[in-house]
Amino acid sequence: MKNFKLYILSGLLFLAACKPEVHTPKPSSGTANFGRYIAIGNSLTAGYSNGGLYLAGQQNSYPAIMAQQMQSVGGGAFNQPLFTTAQANGSGYLKLTGFTTSGSPITANVTTDLAIRGEYNVPGFGNVILYTKYTGDIENYGVPGIKLLEITTPQYGNYNGYFERLLPGDGSTSVLTTDYLDFVTAKPFTFFSDWLGNNDALLYATSGGAGDVLTNQTTFAQLYELSLQTLTANGAKGVVATIPDVTAIPYFNTITVAAINAEVKQLAPTAQGIYINALVSGTTYAPRLATSNDLIVLTFPTSMIGTLVSTPYGMLPYGLTQYSPVDNQYVLDANEVALTRNYVQSYNATITSQANARGLAVFDAYTYLNNIKLNGLEVDGISLTSSYITGGLFSLDGVHLTPRGYAIIANQFILAINNKYGSNIPLANVASYPGLQFP
Repeated sequence: MKNFKLYILSGLLFLAACKPEVHTPKPSSGTANFGRYIAIGNSLTAGYSNGGLYLAGQQNSYPAIMAQQMQSVGGGAFNQPLFTTAQANGSGYLKLTGFTTSGSPITANVTTDLAIRGEYNVPGFGNVILYTKYTGDIENYGVPGIKLLEITTPQYGNYNGYFERLLPGDGSTSVLTTDYLDFVTAKPFTFFSDWLGNNDALLYATSGGAGDVLTNQTTFAQLYELSLQTLTANGAKGVVATIPDVTAIPYFNTITVAAINAEVKQLAPTAQGIYINALVSGTTYAPRLATSNDLIVLTFPTSMIGTLVSTPYGMLPYGLTQYSPVDNQYVLDANEVALTRNYVQSYNATITSQANARGLAVFDAYTYLNNIKLNGLEVDGISLTSSYITGGLFSLDGVHLTPRGYAIIANQFILAINNKYGSNIPLANVASYPGLQFP
């Protein structure tokens, strides 16, 4: 027995001696310099979420998460144009207040503690909301609503209240002449992330192809080349991202034609389905029955279906005849879907080729987010999908992300940077960021 115990003891000592050592690479900047990192982009870059820009969303923007992780590899201060605590709700946003008996979400607009200072009208354009001015240092230059098409527009500050709040002068009383590209490059920087271009396709799509236009592909290529030339002119390195498949987001995949038709059959058993006004070619539209290839927007008021509306042929049930089709703004029809995807793929070819030509890192957001839609994602013990409400990735507006979603995106940017520049920026702990907030 004594020899047996000695045998066991010696065996354990041998195993302990042979225990493999785990070597965790030390954080390193590699060949990049993160001394002053700036973020270029639109609402996704700003931290927009739940249909608005507000303090909690800004604090959980993907550039802020990236900058925090960069601190361990020489990253400098990262300032954002944050709303104050007293005006923490910024532009206002949507919050989830409950669910109907059928399980549909109930949302409400947050209208207190806003940072809105006024509103004015631009003839031929429309109303512009003004927000409380921000005058401090900035590293996050995300401006909700901006297109790549608009980065060299001299008076863009007069048309976008989010940009106006960052500029000197009052857009309602004076002409603002600083364009976005000049603004973001006015001070020296060593590294940048660039996620411009989403709105050049997204705004067309979310308007149902009725309220905006896709940016010309040649114009997009010329402006993207100019932007990267400007950003890299003084030797800065950076990372860019491709544009997601905007037709794959919950905004277009939550309310389906099949679900509406099922309700229609209950209201009007003899109805064939819902009619839409669909693109035929060019600018020609014609009414037809909707199919599963047509995408209904999240904001479509389904209660309108079947209500009597005035038409040149008299009062007819909305959406149930070819003479009273669903308005264009509520549907991205199959031809518009194909057109949007074609433009996005062209934009992404430009983004990838221009970035590769300058030795920049590339995060393929198009492929990554489409893969999540198809297969879901598990990270840090959390399962995520692209489903509305339950997926955990997208916020209540069906377009922008939750803090947890932004953390996932931040990590993908970091992985692209590490791979390109030989750096070792630690990844963020996705589980420490909240998903959608339930009541």
